[in-house]
Amino acid sequence: MARVNVDILGISELKWTGMGEFNSDDHYIYYCTQESLRRNGVAIMVNKRVRNAVLGCNLKNDRMISVHFQGKTFNITVIQVYVPTSNAEEAEVEWFYKDLQDLLELTPKKDVLFIIGDWNAKVGSQETPGVTGKFGLGIRNEAGQRLIEFCQENALVITNTLFQQHERRLYTWTSPDGQHRNQIDYILCSQRWRSSIQSTKTRRGADCGSDHELLIAKFRLKLKKVGKTTRPFRYDLNQIPYDYTVEVRNRFKVLDLIDRVPDELWNEVHDIVQETGIKTIPMEKKCKNAKWLSGEALSIAVKRREAKSKAEKETYKHLNAEFKRIARRNKKAFFSDQCKEIEENNRMGKTRDFF
Repeated sequence: MARVNVDILGISELKWTGMGEFNSDDHYIYYCTQESLRRNGVAIMVNKRVRNAVLGCNLKNDRMISVHFQGKTFNITVIQVYVPTSNAEEAEVEWFYKDLQDLLELTPKKDVLFIIGDWNAKVGSQETPGVTGKFGLGIRNEAGQRLIEFCQENALVITNTLFQQHERRLYTWTSPDGQHRNQIDYILCSQRWRSSIQSTKTRRGADCGSDHELLIAKFRLKLKKVGKTTRPFRYDLNQIPYDYTVEVRNRFKVLDLIDRVPDELWNEVHDIVQETGIKTIPMEKKCKNAKWLSGEALSIAVKRREAKSKAEKETYKHLNAEFKRIARRNKKAFFSDQCKEIEENNRMGKTRDFF
């Protein structure tokens, strides 16, 4: 994300299990997938700066989630989707759109709305006033018509059909044999905020081991940091020095305990403990989350990206498989180290460090 300067990243067909949110280095991930099967799955990933503006999220199901952001003037809602493919039953597609409509009903009407993801639809190059521009790709299919009807019902515009650019900036998916390229991923935006979109195009150099290209929209909106309460002091209780004990004991000895009002005495005791603690006990250090990926994995990722840009299909395929193998190994080692650390803390009686 940092390399391609993306603040908010949507992911379709995640193929994890479960749902939740977590930190990963300087980024925060919200995800929702199936409970046990590695099918479907969606996620929204934000960087540290954008994370400070998050008001909340809705982990709807394994095909759609939303994250709500606080803006300077208007708040922003981003919905990530993964639409059933053309092989799905019609009932499954209609159920998806019903769920999406329900999610929209929960979105404040004044919000700046973006719906992004893999729509598995082709809207084509034919212009539909208010919904698509003249610069779509290919011929509209039935799924594309269904998407356009949804946009018309909800006053949405498909932004990556608005800008004239080379075909390589338009297609978002390449078939496994490399023979077919289609535009099936879209970024939708509220029609009233169309003028805030500066560009929408794919970036082929942003390789992530997928048959889809990264689709990026650039828009003019300012976020506002959500107010938070001041975090209390957290002392490192494993590093309490002997000086602390001596000073507290000495100050307690000279306390006047005769005819004292309890509240006044308590305040004085509290001040002694706090002042001495600040002066003598070191603060707890915030540990940065460990990275899953090793230097070896990151090096292969760079080579994989170079192979993709040079259209070296066999080399790319080999490097992609190698990257996934090493990434799985890194992830397994990471969790193994975490478990060992928890077991050691348990053995040493450090219950505060379990999590």
